[in-house]
Amino acid sequence: MRVIAGKFGRRKLKGPGLLPLRPTSDRLRETLFNILAPTIEDSLFIDLYAGTGAIGIEAFSRGAQQVILVESNAKAARLVRENLAALEIRAGAELMVADALAGLEKIAARHLVADFIFLDPPYAKSPDHVSVLEYLDASHLVAPRGLVIVEHHWRVKLPERLDRLERTREIEQGESMLSFYQLAAAA
Repeated sequence: MRVIAGKFGRRKLKGPGLLPLRPTSDRLRETLFNILAPTIEDSLFIDLYAGTGAIGIEAFSRGAQQVILVESNAKAARLVRENLAALEIRAGAELMVADALAGLEKIAARHLVADFIFLDPPYAKSPDHVSVLEYLDASHLVAPRGLVIVEHHWRVKLPERLDRLERTREIEQGESMLSFYQLAAAA
């Protein structure tokens, strides 16, 4: 695994080893960040189900001002810490050891508004996709022009629209799909 571009481009990241993680492929990560590139600079990026931290670290490498990585598995959280330390990222990146909804509640309590929220729960936990989307739909966490990006198996059907969030784009690559959501008024 490696950081694809930006300040830490081509630097290696420690992979999951024996941890039961499914990191986003380099190819899909590159596709995602090619889409986000024009707007990632100076953003607040939240990486839920952070795993190795590769998505959040990529966002930071490409100019996100602040990255919050949320991971509930203690061993995976340790891996995120190791990857942040290996790149000497001390300021601007924060790791929360919590499940996704508890992490979002802590972030919401700080009155933060995110430009990007990326969620990639284990494919076996497909109900998590919808519960997190529903939480975000009812919260103040998504900036007016913010994006919620969900990585999921292509067979998992996500809602086209919730009360405030609506899907604006889908990209399929192999067995993975990225679904992009925005606040309906901002679409």
